[in-house]
Amino acid sequence: MPVELKGQIETITYANEESGFTIARVKVGGQKDQITIVGNLMALAPGEVLKLQGEWTTHPKFGRQFKVEQYQIEVPATVEGIRKYLGSGYIKGLGPVMAQRIVQQFGKKTLEIIENQTEKLAEVEGVGHKRLAMIKQAWQEQKEIRHVMLFLQSHGVGSGWAVKIFRQYGNNSIAIVKENPYRLASDIFGIGFIIADRIAGQLGFARNSDVRAAAGVLYVLNKLAEEGHVYYPYEPLIEKSGEILQVEREIITKALSSITVEGKIIMEDLNEDLEEFKKNHKAVYLKKLHTSETGIAVRFQKLISASRTVCRVDTDQAIAWVQQQLDITLDVQQAEAVGSSLENKVMVITGGPGTGKTTIINAVLKIFSRKEVRIMLAAPTGRAAKRLSEAVGREARTIHRLLEFSYKQGGFQRHESRLLECDLLIIDEASMIDTLLMHQLLKAIPAGATFILVGDVNQLPSVGPGNVLNDIIAAKAVPVVKLSKIFRQARSSQIVVNAHRINNGVLPQYDPSLPENDFYFIAQEDPEQVLKTITELVQHRIPRRFGFDPVEDIQVLTPMHKGVVGTVNLNRELQKTLNPREDGVVRGESVYRVHDKVMQIKNNYDKEVFNGDIGKIIRICPEEKEIIVVFDHRKVVYEFADLDEIILAYAISVHKSQGSEYTAVIIPVLTQHYLLLQRNLIYTAITRGRKLVVIVGTRKALAMAVKNDKTQKRYTYLKYRLRL
Repeated sequence: MPVELKGQIETITYANEESGFTIARVKVGGQKDQITIVGNLMALAPGEVLKLQGEWTTHPKFGRQFKVEQYQIEVPATVEGIRKYLGSGYIKGLGPVMAQRIVQQFGKKTLEIIENQTEKLAEVEGVGHKRLAMIKQAWQEQKEIRHVMLFLQSHGVGSGWAVKIFRQYGNNSIAIVKENPYRLASDIFGIGFIIADRIAGQLGFARNSDVRAAAGVLYVLNKLAEEGHVYYPYEPLIEKSGEILQVEREIITKALSSITVEGKIIMEDLNEDLEEFKKNHKAVYLKKLHTSETGIAVRFQKLISASRTVCRVDTDQAIAWVQQQLDITLDVQQAEAVGSSLENKVMVITGGPGTGKTTIINAVLKIFSRKEVRIMLAAPTGRAAKRLSEAVGREARTIHRLLEFSYKQGGFQRHESRLLECDLLIIDEASMIDTLLMHQLLKAIPAGATFILVGDVNQLPSVGPGNVLNDIIAAKAVPVVKLSKIFRQARSSQIVVNAHRINNGVLPQYDPSLPENDFYFIAQEDPEQVLKTITELVQHRIPRRFGFDPVEDIQVLTPMHKGVVGTVNLNRELQKTLNPREDGVVRGESVYRVHDKVMQIKNNYDKEVFNGDIGKIIRICPEEKEIIVVFDHRKVVYEFADLDEIILAYAISVHKSQGSEYTAVIIPVLTQHYLLLQRNLIYTAITRGRKLVVIVGTRKALAMAVKNDKTQKRYTYLKYRLRL
């Protein structure tokens, strides 16, 4: 027989919003000491009264606990219980101080007043119109959200999703989820097909249903896009979908046909004798990716063929003049790049660190400025744009800002009907531009403008789908100047020299005896020892030797997310070392604390923060259920429900580091990473370091990476379209 208890929650010791697992301390009537309860208990708040069913157990470490099997929540009955309940941060706008004042005023009638006569709260000192409206809205929302939470809990889904689902669908949340739970996968960040499928199963959706198959195929295509693919071959897509859905081929082919008719995907017969098309030539695209890829090709051709607005100049004369003006001597490759920019509508300049890309940009800007033309500069990320601006002494913006993205007005405000007002557009760090963004950019460039792409084609391709810069170069549709010479000043940096060695398939060298050495290799084989070494480097050795700040100046870059030296574990250990506070907000397996270094992991156009932006938590507001993060001197507010958009960033993946530079970088390289050990990954990681690079790991793993120039294949057809 299960044991029945009734008690009031005193404190929540631990709560995992995703799984619902909770540990709490409860005061039970008739018992002197509080008891510990454990179980899947959704969204509890101190002060609430619980009717519990379960059994007593003994934990080997924590002792006697009550394991909850079923429970009911009752509103607090005592004045003290009400005060705890309201002051727990459960209701946005109410903290402990305000809760105390309200309960002093209304006593046991407090909850009744909030429910039915909210306006009376204005009698309490400090409750103005703004706070009153906030409390009223939060109280109503919490009732609805609790309803959604209980519904989700009954279908095995954590309460952490309830707030997002309610925010998306409002009072229709439960009805929409019941009608088509697969909508959650596309509508709500973080849920995905697997969780939606679990809910659908609980709601009785058949495993072989059409709606499940359609949602599953779209899920697979979206996951493949996250891996960088613009399209996926028909037969391999059916195989992958079958692995996920575990249904017959006919059901998947039927789903493909139905979502093609609905316009969600495009199937195109590419008629190419490519390796991936062994059985047929069908390529399957998400509609937006097909529109973008074909749109890039069309707009590129129009841009190339249109007459230029800038009047022609004598190239030799202009190069001689600009060298005199800047007091420089351009080498052959640099002069070729400058000349090409004067003679062509569209061109690409690519080269590694120290090859003079900035010198070329400065020379081009000087010449075009004399012609009094309208010039615009941009880069894919805020950090890259800031670096470009500092290098050339002229404003550079992110591509999103250049195209005037507006969340309120819905999308980019610069497009084919409202073109950019420029005669010359230079984009730096062009290897980072994905298919979707390049299409948006090309739509906004005036036909007569000169368009110059500058980047390092040997870096990792864009985080988003496509391999745009590589495809443009491979298509040979526009002039490309490849810079290879390292200039004398750059040759003094071992970072630059070794980056080029790696790019040429040669192992890096380092000489610790050099007085100005900026490149180190620390041999360490055991992952636990690598972790310990990295922690010591960040906390003590690098700050002591070079004077760099452990958080602001040092960035750990790792190939993997999992494992001892993956991002997850490194962040957990570095947080303990660098920010060992007790307080914080728990979200899933992560704890967020004031002063933590964090990274945005999805584009949030409303907040104007983008995938890869790094900031610092400056404030946690339990009363408002908000965290405030500073990104480049700009404060951004996150509700607790949105914390899955940020991750700790003491250690980040190499992919996420693209377009950024750090004073010092530390890179673990072990044979456990063999699946990801590629030349362009190590090259990208090393070129992120400005003043110091430290590799910790084994020479064998480093050699594996340097020798492996086989980059992961991305399915994109852009280079063929550009050749047409």
